[in-house]
Amino acid sequence: MPGRLQGRTAFITGASSGLGRAISLRFANEGANVFVADLFPAPRTLKTGSTQQDAQDVRDTSTTPTHEHINTTHGPKRSAFATCEVTSESSISSAVQSCVQAFGRVDIVVACAGVAIEATRETLRAHETPVEDWDKELAINARGVFLTCKHGIGQMLKQEPLEGTKERGWVVNLASIMGLVALGSIPSYTASKGAVVQMTKSMALDYAPDRIHVNCICPGCRSIFFVKGWINAHGDAGYKAMIDTMHPLGGMAEDPDVIAKAAVFLASDDAEWVTGIPLPVDGGYLCR
Repeated sequence: MPGRLQGRTAFITGASSGLGRAISLRFANEGANVFVADLFPAPRTLKTGSTQQDAQDVRDTSTTPTHEHINTTHGPKRSAFATCEVTSESSISSAVQSCVQAFGRVDIVVACAGVAIEATRETLRAHETPVEDWDKELAINARGVFLTCKHGIGQMLKQEPLEGTKERGWVVNLASIMGLVALGSIPSYTASKGAVVQMTKSMALDYAPDRIHVNCICPGCRSIFFVKGWINAHGDAGYKAMIDTMHPLGGMAEDPDVIAKAAVFLASDDAEWVTGIPLPVDGGYLCR
């Protein structure tokens, strides 16, 4: 039975690690060709006590890169990789064109590359936050999403609608529940994710006449890279239990695939009449 994304090509930033990797693997399982755009092929990891300048750039070279895993599992020409720095317009533009060269078109864009500096240090109020931290999170989390959408949608507009449909494309941006509700002492992160929510709505209005769907996912806290780093930085054994209680449906997500499944929905014909929504996938966090 064909998958829900059969024959479509997805351009995914931040696809070497974490949620981006989970989305890439899930999309491949659903029949999509997957173009991996990231800084490095190897996934990111967080090593407590690392002497690296930025612990979030430590790489796990023991894990098979996303594109290689997909090609091994699904066929030799189902995935490709390009080095991409999402804050650079020329880098994003080049990566999108590399996707077109590899697969002929771009049907789905997933802007997943992101950073949470608070995962590697203590949280800080606004007057304590270094301007450099503010600039970095806004650059990657907001500017990066904008540039990914700009060039991904620009390519979609050059193409004919997908054969057999009137749809021209699907965009899935990754925001956060912190883009919908506030959490103290992370001003730059919440601002960056709020920007993703609002630009998603604006783009949805702009491109609805072109039959391009633009939505975003607002994940709750995940017990993987970002939160593990946050807990390590705080050194508080009770911190995880406290965050778990804020997610009524069994605590934090242990498997990023629960969010990847929502991305499949928003990139498929099942979301035929859906655009402009921030979809919480949060284990009930926003129920309170």
